[in-house]
Amino acid sequence: MYTQEVTINNEVGLHARPATYFIRKANEFKSGIWVEKDERRVNAKSLLGVLSLGIVKGTTITLIADGSDEQEAVEALAELVRSGDFGE
Repeated sequence: MYTQEVTINNEVGLHARPATYFIRKANEFKSGIWVEKDERRVNAKSLLGVLSLGIVKGTTITLIADGSDEQEAVEALAELVRSGDFGE
């Protein structure tokens, strides 16, 4: 299992469009991937799950992955969050 904390910096947080970019990236990996916020953990490959966390700018989330490409998955998602490049 591999984990990393990241802070959401884009203006609108992970609402519909950024969450879709995030989920597409998560689905590129074989590992199970989760997003955790305030003790609540959801599947990072689920749009409804990610949206249900209500992640806004300034929120710190924990990315968690378990599987053959866990470190690569977490690093790629963390880089996407840090870059704020969600096609907006």
